[in-house]
Amino acid sequence: MNENETNKGVEWLSQLLSLQGLTASVSGHQQGEPGSDSSSYWLTINDSDLSAEQIETVIGERGKVLDAIQYLASTILNIGAAPDTQQAYTVELAGYRERRQTELQEMADSAAAEAKDTGKEIEIKGLSSAERRQVHTLIKEHGGLETFSRGKEPDRRLVVHVPGAAPAENDSDDAAGAMPEA
Repeated sequence: MNENETNKGVEWLSQLLSLQGLTASVSGHQQGEPGSDSSSYWLTINDSDLSAEQIETVIGERGKVLDAIQYLASTILNIGAAPDTQQAYTVELAGYRERRQTELQEMADSAAAEAKDTGKEIEIKGLSSAERRQVHTLIKEHGGLETFSRGKEPDRRLVVHVPGAAPAENDSDDAAGAMPEA
């Protein structure tokens, strides 16, 4: 990402925070190999001038507000950009994304190991759409597994499975009301 694009992201987020009545500086840096699936441009909000209440408000319950800001950044800052030049943005505040990334890596590792060990589909619940995309990418690193999403918001789940493995008996609530086959 060039210097102009770097400044564009920092300026956009700084202005958004200002419009919310918050005084906080923003910095930016590239994370991951440019052009790779794991590449993202991180916009980090300096929390030193924010109260604990302001930080909590900007992060939101389970990161929902931060996810919305991140979605807006990725959408608005890529307007008019060719698909191959678009950049993913990650918005960080008070170490939330770093902590959550560690949790997502642990979830992905655990689901991958369980899917490989049992041959069953493993569902991961409670992820935002952005987090599901991250876990899809993290599962790819394990090799020999596929992922897809099942269900509808707000109960959308990421499913990890070994390709070609016989579908596991589904003993979740989804199958509870199924009619027996004739």
